[in-house]
Amino acid sequence: MLVPVRLLRRFSDPPLSTGELAARLTMTGTKDERVFHHGVADPARFVVGHVLAVRPHPDADRLRVCTVDVGEADPSTIVCGAPNVAAGQTVAVARPGARLPGAGKLRAAKLRGVVSEGMILSAAELAIGVEASGILELDSPARPGTPLDTVLPLGTDVIEFEITPNRSDCLGVYGIAREVHASTGAPLAPPPWAEDPGGATGDAGGVRVVVECPDLCPRFMARAFTGIRIGPSPPWLTADLTAAGMRPINNVVDITNYVMLLTGQPLHAFDLDRVAGRRLVVRRATDGEPVRTLDGQERRLDPEMVVICDDDGPTSIAGIMGGARSEVAPATVSVLLEAATWIGANIQGSSGRLGLRSEASGRFEKGLEPEGAAEALAMASALLVGSCGARVLPGTIDVGGPGPPPQVIRLRPVRLRKLLGAPVAPERVSEILASLGFGVAVAPDTGVAAGGGHSRPDELGALAVSVPSFRRTDVTREVDLIEEVARIDGVDRLPATLPPLRAAGRLTAAQRARRRAQDILAGRGLHEVVGWSFAAPDLLDRLRLPAGHPMRRVVVIENPLSEAQSLMRPTLLGSLLDIARHNVARGAVDLAIFESGTVYRRHGDPAQAAAAGAGPADEHHGLGLLLTGAPGPGSWRTGPPPPADFFAAKELVGAVLDGLRLPWSVAPAGWPFLHPARSAEVLVGERRIGLVGEVHPLVAAAWDLGQTVVGAINLDFVAEASPAVPTFRAFGDFPAVRQDLSVIVGDDVPAQAVVDAVRHHGGPALVDVDVFDVYRGPQVGAGRTSLTLHLEFRAAERTLTDDEVATWRAAIVAGLAEGLGGELRG
Repeated sequence: MLVPVRLLRRFSDPPLSTGELAARLTMTGTKDERVFHHGVADPARFVVGHVLAVRPHPDADRLRVCTVDVGEADPSTIVCGAPNVAAGQTVAVARPGARLPGAGKLRAAKLRGVVSEGMILSAAELAIGVEASGILELDSPARPGTPLDTVLPLGTDVIEFEITPNRSDCLGVYGIAREVHASTGAPLAPPPWAEDPGGATGDAGGVRVVVECPDLCPRFMARAFTGIRIGPSPPWLTADLTAAGMRPINNVVDITNYVMLLTGQPLHAFDLDRVAGRRLVVRRATDGEPVRTLDGQERRLDPEMVVICDDDGPTSIAGIMGGARSEVAPATVSVLLEAATWIGANIQGSSGRLGLRSEASGRFEKGLEPEGAAEALAMASALLVGSCGARVLPGTIDVGGPGPPPQVIRLRPVRLRKLLGAPVAPERVSEILASLGFGVAVAPDTGVAAGGGHSRPDELGALAVSVPSFRRTDVTREVDLIEEVARIDGVDRLPATLPPLRAAGRLTAAQRARRRAQDILAGRGLHEVVGWSFAAPDLLDRLRLPAGHPMRRVVVIENPLSEAQSLMRPTLLGSLLDIARHNVARGAVDLAIFESGTVYRRHGDPAQAAAAGAGPADEHHGLGLLLTGAPGPGSWRTGPPPPADFFAAKELVGAVLDGLRLPWSVAPAGWPFLHPARSAEVLVGERRIGLVGEVHPLVAAAWDLGQTVVGAINLDFVAEASPAVPTFRAFGDFPAVRQDLSVIVGDDVPAQAVVDAVRHHGGPALVDVDVFDVYRGPQVGAGRTSLTLHLEFRAAERTLTDDEVATWRAAIVAGLAEGLGGELRG
């Protein structure tokens, strides 16, 4: 909403600059979007002139040479192209050196051989109107040379406010002035509708109004005027409308717009002589009913829309735009002025379906109160009488009444102090609420104890606050009143306090597991990142996912912010790779990052249609990590570290699962976006819960990355499977028996398979197995690998004997030979 500061200061004028005023209002909740200047910025070279003579230009048919008295010793010669310039006129003149709005500095110039010492101005050139075809003739007795800004409103600062939907009272300049008064203490002028020249309730000008849908039109008011002279509006009115972004049309229409600007309540003027049957009916439209609106377009309506009809049919779309058939024209002499209240949700829906928005619909859809119609009608009546020569016909039509009585809310100082964390003096509370238009009185006692006095200590000093009509829908509870006190007294002045704790909250087991996993990776030196939950459709192709792959069962967004964010991400790897590319491109080549977040996929029978988005949706919380470059810093002792590889990522995934007390293993897997020989799936028991491996070189190249390794696990399953409370298991009082075992197996046998076989055949006393050496070379032969394992046996109740351990060792060797073709080395 554009608010001319010149107009705002007519009602409340604090000693603040425009910037300071905008900042003060922003701090109280009326946020400014921008501040700019409209019109003439420096009026020093603009004066009143008197045209003494006009003669044709000797070398141009459309130019005239004017002799103009500008208050100096000698008249000035000004060349003018306006067709309406004439001797005897009082005009607005820009002298050489003046800066016109939207133009540069004016200089004396020779036009077709005649030197022009200034410029006679139109309303458009002064930015106080839109008329540009002719000069502005002043109706002022001012002497030539009088500064023009004493006669015309030349320029003003303008503040554009963002009005939130709950503050429909601030859709008018007077509502903003009320906020200025409350937040600065500057006096507030009486409302512009204080004087009403209209008559009492009754038929107006023989016009009858029938409202058939009171559920959509709570109040309909109208008043008739005659003797109107249609013409241009005075400059003070067009200047304010132009600064507020409205286009002046004629005095009657401009008055309706000016009243809307000040009060927030839209009005509509009908040519009374063109209202067929002198009767208006407010009803729902029929399906497909046509209406030709003021913009010349014919629009088809539906039964959810409301129309205003006369005996010949619809004349306007209620609350949105008037009709061409009864608009005010230059020949209009009688006007029926309508001020109505419409249900905001209906206006918003109708406006959206028609694709038609107007200043009126933008206000009605935020919800206006019935009392505003009477205020706007009173103000418009005074302006029509004063500016258009109108005479008010007896009677005021009022269908729907004045509105419900004001609500009274109790405000308790104890409650205010608890919510704000600090007391506010009772006198200050009353002052704030009264300045905002609330009625404030001491609340009656709610009860008396047996010995006299108040029965409830929290009711001491309570106020009974009556809510004004313009805040009816926004302030309905005690907490709303407290908010009003806080924002005007200054939220920034409230001390920092903690709210009282009534009950201690606890994390769920899943939340504790997630935080534990994040802490483990952060403790290993990884940085947590946060990526978008959205993904681009080409992510699936860049990950080399074939048709029918489970990750292609994506969740498609119906109304995406952009094509690049039209899917919900099916994996965390996409956002991790995006973040890695962003950092590597900026020189951060050694990265260790992780992300914890939700991934989204469709699930269901694979035999279902393969179309994207088919099947029910599924989402789970995942944990992903990515390493590229060196996983850690080097030192003078160790030299530069090797680049991150499969085992570095596996170690980190294992650290998370070990920290959550889960037994895990890895097995070969074929993920299309991972290196086929340097990747694996992560298992907990028989359940696949994640993956780990080196990113396929083609996929890494698609993100402009070198060797990169990743890991990902399903945190929801991990949190469900991990013990809620870790239990302590004693190491035991008896010594362990430790032995090493070297076994030769084929190159195609995974080390994990060897470890699993050792655990299977090692008996109940085998407590640990660890591979600590790998050898390939001539001593074991081509296609063979030697693995050296460290075995640890321990019994809780006794010391193990060498014979027992030898028996288990023999069983391990036999199991390796039978199951994996392994043989002891040496």
